[in-house]
Amino acid sequence: FSRRHKLYREELNLTSPAAPLLLRPEASWLQFHLGISRDGLYPRSSPAVNRLLRDMQDFTTISADYSQDEKALLGACDCSQIVKPSGVHLKLVLRFQDFGKAMFKPMRQKREEETPEDFFYFVDFQRHNAEIAAFHLDRILDFRRVPPTVGRLINVTKEILEVTKNEILQSVFFVSPASNVCFFAKCPYMCKTEYAVCGNPHLLEGSLSAFLPSLNLAPRLSIPNPWIRSYSFDGKEEWEVNPLYCNTVREIYPYSSGNRLLNIVDMAIFDFLIGNMDRHHYEMFTKFGDDGFLLHLDNARGFGRHSHDETSILAPLSQCCIIKKTTLLRLQLLAEPEYRLSDVMRESLLQDRLAPVLTEPHLLALDRRLQLILKAVRKCIDTYGEAKVVANDTTQPEAPASDRVKLTT
Repeated sequence: FSRRHKLYREELNLTSPAAPLLLRPEASWLQFHLGISRDGLYPRSSPAVNRLLRDMQDFTTISADYSQDEKALLGACDCSQIVKPSGVHLKLVLRFQDFGKAMFKPMRQKREEETPEDFFYFVDFQRHNAEIAAFHLDRILDFRRVPPTVGRLINVTKEILEVTKNEILQSVFFVSPASNVCFFAKCPYMCKTEYAVCGNPHLLEGSLSAFLPSLNLAPRLSIPNPWIRSYSFDGKEEWEVNPLYCNTVREIYPYSSGNRLLNIVDMAIFDFLIGNMDRHHYEMFTKFGDDGFLLHLDNARGFGRHSHDETSILAPLSQCCIIKKTTLLRLQLLAEPEYRLSDVMRESLLQDRLAPVLTEPHLLALDRRLQLILKAVRKCIDTYGEAKVVANDTTQPEAPASDRVKLTT
């Protein structure tokens, strides 16, 4: 199958060098990158983001390749990211015109399926619809820390196999007994045809998440989460057994001052709403210093179980008993009947072409979890008083123009 398509590519002269491309100043990817500021990845009403979402849905792919994670597993690069040597977490980098680049995560699990209760969080599936829903929720919460993400039907033959120059990626394509075109990850183990993803016969659902600016242009730090979980079958971290763990964290810079700890609480609230237990690290732009916002990346392990609320995810909130005033006001608003979180999410997700992105039980779980968050805040206020629990962040000055990410073409 791969040999046949290699001949096809040669007949079309697809292996010849492409002509140099010019970057248009109005390109949606560039405008998105230029809009990154100290306040978030994009302004509240960003026409550039809406255009970017449309472009990711409509633009033709011009190349496809493995992500850094998969390349690390193959020994092709020195990557500092945590990688899982497993074929069930396949993701690809797709490139588009105007130097656009997005991470493609294929459909692994049907929407109505729940993660089995015996699964550990670190062996759970990665769900494409969770990435899409996480972007919409992040925008509704006014965090704006998840890169723009859309759902798309990809023709795996025309938009991956026939445009990739990676021979290893070409070699993992095959036709299933049902005549569907499939491919799988190439890694040390658990990378077999049993773990392949398949089109129907060529079309495959997936999520596309816009890439952030290059690390050369906008350096980022990857920092271990103080509330990281144990990645063994029987181990526990200190925060899981010590209810006073936050006292220790508060003594360590940068959690001892500034808003870093408040941003960790924001992240915990976000993760609790989506049910994500896999936040082992977080990233920040170095340009914005220690008080910059935290990026909420890699949310594909969210929305696995609507029938279970993992309250341990809220440990930063319940142990530290602090929350931003802006975050609390937004949560209280989304708990009102006329602005119910599930209703706002349902309406927002209808904009995606893969709608319905979440099943109704997952949407209703958001309302239930929101009430649990507000209950935890009330408990903290009853114990310590509102003045100590609710941090007033509503009077922060507008970020100066000099704090925006500067890019050159």
